[in-house]
Amino acid sequence: MTFSAKLSAAIQAKKTPVLVGIDPRFNMIPECLKQGVDSADLKAVADVYRTFSCRILDVIAPHVACIKPQLAFFEAVGPYGMLALADVIDYARELGLVVILDGKRNDIGSTAEGYAAAYLGEKSAWRGDALTVSPYLGEDSVQPFVKVAEQNDAGIFVLVKTSNPGGGMLQDLVADGKTIYQHTADWVEKTAAAFADSTGEKYGAVGAVVGATYPEQLAELRKRMPHAWLLVPGFGAQGGTVKDVAHAFDENGLGAIINNSRGIIFAHSRKDYAGRFQDSEWEKAVETAVLDMKEQFKDFVR
Repeated sequence: MTFSAKLSAAIQAKKTPVLVGIDPRFNMIPECLKQGVDSADLKAVADVYRTFSCRILDVIAPHVACIKPQLAFFEAVGPYGMLALADVIDYARELGLVVILDGKRNDIGSTAEGYAAAYLGEKSAWRGDALTVSPYLGEDSVQPFVKVAEQNDAGIFVLVKTSNPGGGMLQDLVADGKTIYQHTADWVEKTAAAFADSTGEKYGAVGAVVGATYPEQLAELRKRMPHAWLLVPGFGAQGGTVKDVAHAFDENGLGAIINNSRGIIFAHSRKDYAGRFQDSEWEKAVETAVLDMKEQFKDFVR
């Protein structure tokens, strides 16, 4: 099954485009999970991250189609953190979740090939269904990821219009009559369309990261990339709303996945949930947050 087909089927089965980011941060994890743990003890911290992440997966797996582990938080705990990440990925696959690895990787030549081989596909070392990729080094740096994605029935999400305030420093610059993000989007669309044509599907395995914090550009880019899946960060904690992301979807409520990380995995500390959950009830808070977000998108997937 191609990545696009797998993602479509998973979204339709769970009836939601909600994507949960797995971003463990020691200072935000419920106290009941880290009592007696020294933050300088990297092995102990990694064990906390493993337990926390896997228990989140238990809660969300019945409700959502996919997760997005942020590699940086696991890498920050060193080798123990990477072992924890491997266990989280394996467990997510056991639960039938689509795993999108957020590493924003890239380089040139054989190094790009190494990254692609490491992360993309069920038989790769990290067993990712997809990976976020930076396009800054140009087309020849992204092609190795495209090639491996095609070979391994995996996908990539290319950074096009990111959700952070400073992204416009480069992405909004104009060259040859178009912004850099429009140039990047046109390349993504060309490559995604070639994938789609070869499989007979609506969407290809090359998608784009487009932030919810720029709703006008999001609507523009949906039209500009009709064959590309959109991974939309910036919902919730960064200010994005359902109205902001509505234009990311096609007529069947497909074509986009909406990420929420902090607002779900650390829901026990959300101000709007104040007084509802004790520290030991953090899993109930996670489930409540997932269901609340899912409710907001209930009319999207048909």
